[in-house]
Amino acid sequence: MLSNPWIAAMIALFAWWFFTGVILVAVRVSDRMGARARRMAVLGAVPILALGVWGYSSSLDEATMPNVYIAFASALLIWGWIELAFLNGIITGPNLRECPDDLPEWERFIRAWGTIAYHEMLLVAVLILMAVYGHDSANPFGLWTFALLFAARISAKLNLYLGVPKINIEFLPSPLLHLASHFRIQQMNWLFPISVSVLTFAVACWLERMMGVTTPAETLGFALLAAMTALALLEHWFMVLPLPDEKLWHWMLPAPKHNKTTKAYTEDAHGLRQPVQRPARHP
Repeated sequence: MLSNPWIAAMIALFAWWFFTGVILVAVRVSDRMGARARRMAVLGAVPILALGVWGYSSSLDEATMPNVYIAFASALLIWGWIELAFLNGIITGPNLRECPDDLPEWERFIRAWGTIAYHEMLLVAVLILMAVYGHDSANPFGLWTFALLFAARISAKLNLYLGVPKINIEFLPSPLLHLASHFRIQQMNWLFPISVSVLTFAVACWLERMMGVTTPAETLGFALLAAMTALALLEHWFMVLPLPDEKLWHWMLPAPKHNKTTKAYTEDAHGLRQPVQRPARHP
């Protein structure tokens, strides 16, 4: 049953929703308890990171169906710990200030990069290490899952920086409140059509590979990648469509520590989706 591509797609959907929800709950609870709780939450989750590293390493040598699932879950665990560290304000960037109005575009970009620089560099470093260690392995699906999450995150962040109609800033924890001032609300930007086109093409490529491979493990792996890419595509469309996607996680979260303001959405999941709070800037 677990070899069925439709079952794999449903597992990917559940993993996307569940891991995002767990991270958001952990961040919200630790944010209500203060800076020490945020640090302890990240440190307490180190065994999860270690489990992800072990699972990725142990699943490389043979492309069986259990190993494909282990590789996929391990990539999500590694990614989730890094996102937890980011949302708790532990690994972010050197710029912790709000973005002033009327800056030249080059300075605005540098300031925006400074808010997330350490986090993005960590993601790049982890991706490189995973690629060096597993690029010629029999089971590349853990590496491809992490690479997919990374590419989707970069695309989503750039679209938020350039401007989209809907930026939900509802769940941003206290250490990251300044991020909202670096976003821009506008009807469309030049990158968005490229992003959704590339993601759509990627879904088609994964589906073509899924139908062309000969082993159940490869079929399963490409089905998981196709489902995750489709979810990344959906998250991009959430930036422009008036859909109440915040309800997917809002019901499970405790009340925020700070007051609510304008609703919008920051990115996701991916990557995992990261709801945040504070009014976004208009051009």
